[in-house]
Amino acid sequence: MIKVAFVGAGSVEFTRNVVTDLCSYPELRGQLELSLHDVDALRLEYAAALAEKVSFQMGAGATVTSSVDRVRAISDADYVINEIQVGGYAATRKDFDIPSRYGVRQTIGDTIGIGGIFRGLRTIPVLLAIGDDLAKYAPDAYLLNYSNPMAMLPWAVYTGTAFDRVVGLCHSVRDTHRFLAGLVGLTVPEVDFVTAGFNHQAFVLKFEHGGEDLYPRLAEAIDADPELQRRVRVEIYRRFGYFPTESSEHSAEYLPWFMHDDGQIDEFRIFVGDYLQRSEDNIAEYESTQLALQSDTSLELEPTSEMASEFIRAHQTGEAAGLYVNVRNSGRISNLPDECCVEVPAVVDADGLHAHSVGAMPPQLVALNRTFLNVVELTVKAVLEGNRDRVYQAALMDPNAGSVLTTKQSKQMCDELLAAHGDLMPASLRS
Repeated sequence: MIKVAFVGAGSVEFTRNVVTDLCSYPELRGQLELSLHDVDALRLEYAAALAEKVSFQMGAGATVTSSVDRVRAISDADYVINEIQVGGYAATRKDFDIPSRYGVRQTIGDTIGIGGIFRGLRTIPVLLAIGDDLAKYAPDAYLLNYSNPMAMLPWAVYTGTAFDRVVGLCHSVRDTHRFLAGLVGLTVPEVDFVTAGFNHQAFVLKFEHGGEDLYPRLAEAIDADPELQRRVRVEIYRRFGYFPTESSEHSAEYLPWFMHDDGQIDEFRIFVGDYLQRSEDNIAEYESTQLALQSDTSLELEPTSEMASEFIRAHQTGEAAGLYVNVRNSGRISNLPDECCVEVPAVVDADGLHAHSVGAMPPQLVALNRTFLNVVELTVKAVLEGNRDRVYQAALMDPNAGSVLTTKQSKQMCDELLAAHGDLMPASLRS
């Protein structure tokens, strides 16, 4: 049997997508053990019912188990998919509401920024515990991480535990490639892409078709479309020469030029508080899934090509798959530090993961990445060192918050957030 464990399986929509993909592969039918874990027993119950129903409808013959005991769920797993959101919607509201009182605007708040810092502070300890468990109970597993802040979490695991088979997966590179190919009238398979950097701040370094550089065609498409010019990521491309992988909503809050200025928010149509609306939509989706599971009607199932399922299929069958992954740099981007977690192209086959090196990135892109890295590194060190000053320093180095706050305001806001999150914060940072 191939044991795939889901940590945070109560994220029902995401669990549904990966399980649907896995159950759609003929090569894996009758071989899957889906082991589900969540700290919320009710959500876990619905996730298990969902997995059972998906397997039955698709004729996959999967064995489904569930447990609120994480060690039991992950022991002897071949793959562990992490999709947790520590503190849920209530914690996310604090990440938005408290900084908002200080004049700090955010859109998504899960990567860097104040929201990203505090999501990192409450999530890193859980990932460290998972890494410790895996080192003991499933040392040969791959930990496939979807949770944000992505640039922080794998870094914390491979630095702070004895487990290093951690791989971060995210859709942003794939979605950007599809978007860019469409703008120049091509499909993704027709385009030769190389992209690298940090998760949510990587850049398309190579954008070619049959040896032709497609960036001039992209520039023409943008020049001809005033609406495209009202996107933050397009503005970044026009100023720095390479297209960024993350959405405009995300990208705006990683930089000092947009979020504090009403005119920029209007010009670039920045949706302040976007993630709060998405979270409320996810709650509604969960409720509708509950109703569907309680009825006798069939689920509408469509494979979604989730990266975790593609990783597992490639590794099990030996049919190689190209993916973008988040792993320890170790020289893969030669002008970024070895220890940081970078996003680079890779191939997965029967022998495992083979992450590629891309050499040196252009200096202006590395300059942007360094401002991103400052916040990531200091947040990881805050937890690993148990040093509250690192929290203050991470907030002070954040480009968006730094464009609004004085040093005293920044410290006061961090103190208020640390107190508000209470037991979700590492004990060493609470006083």
